[in-house]
Amino acid sequence: MAPLLLGAVMLVAQLQLVPSRPAVVPGDEPGLPELVRKAAALQEEISDGAAPNGSAQQLPQTIIIGVRKGGTRALLEMLSLHPDVAAAENEVHFFDWEEHYSQGLGWYLSQMPFSAPHQLTVEKTPAYFTSPKVPERVHGMNPAIRLLLILRDPSERVLSDYTQVFYNHVQKRKPYPSIEEFLVRDGRLNVDYKALNRSLYHLHMQNWLRFFPLRRIHIVDGDRLIRDPFPEIQKVERFLRLSPQINASNFYFNKTKGFYCLRDSGRDRCLHESKGRAHPQVDPRLLNKLHEYFHEPNKKFFELVGRTFDWH
Repeated sequence: MAPLLLGAVMLVAQLQLVPSRPAVVPGDEPGLPELVRKAAALQEEISDGAAPNGSAQQLPQTIIIGVRKGGTRALLEMLSLHPDVAAAENEVHFFDWEEHYSQGLGWYLSQMPFSAPHQLTVEKTPAYFTSPKVPERVHGMNPAIRLLLILRDPSERVLSDYTQVFYNHVQKRKPYPSIEEFLVRDGRLNVDYKALNRSLYHLHMQNWLRFFPLRRIHIVDGDRLIRDPFPEIQKVERFLRLSPQINASNFYFNKTKGFYCLRDSGRDRCLHESKGRAHPQVDPRLLNKLHEYFHEPNKKFFELVGRTFDWH
């Protein structure tokens, strides 16, 4: 029995589970489920799991759940300007990829950055928003988690979606069909095109609202973030209950690139060159078909979230 108990203790120690700091307010749902709390408590008895400087890996208290080509990378980079934010560098794909999810929370924790106790750990995986299984899985980890969702005009998002895949093929010197070949089938809009489905925001939002109240999900206006980032980031700071540390001086418009870049402690940095690529030229009649197709779904989304957006 003693070896068995020792083995269990060593297994938990290897996971280095450190209790996360979910943002809970009176009347909110409880934090991590009982299993994770017990594992964290056991780990505390063995070792605090912290590095010599007091930092440790924590499960995220905030996740940017999407949407693909909505501006998730820009949002994460801007949020990382805040000193109390520690962001995972890569898209983790824990909740939507079975080969990752099957490895458990210990694996997920190992993908997180080291952070100080007062810092908020954030990860972003844009595919979460449109993956049917993800809302329930995230809720199972932490019902009190705060979620960030950044959305753009659905038609523009479709064009960005195509543009990314197109350039991926170009870099590999592989041919890729024109966007018209994806959007049109037998003279009609091809509603089976996956990029169209990703822009049906109301369908995916309904799935998330089955597990999280709307107050747990902050929607960032991706189009406004591009045009004037500071006001949108201020709203994110308030939602995450972060002290107002990001300033207008942290943003400057780069005329060469055509979008805002970041200034952090005197150091300038812009998003990767793959961001902000020009969209393909599309026949105006086809664009109108896109706008008409999204008109009713957009109305349903506005009703669902209780606000409107300046979309076609």
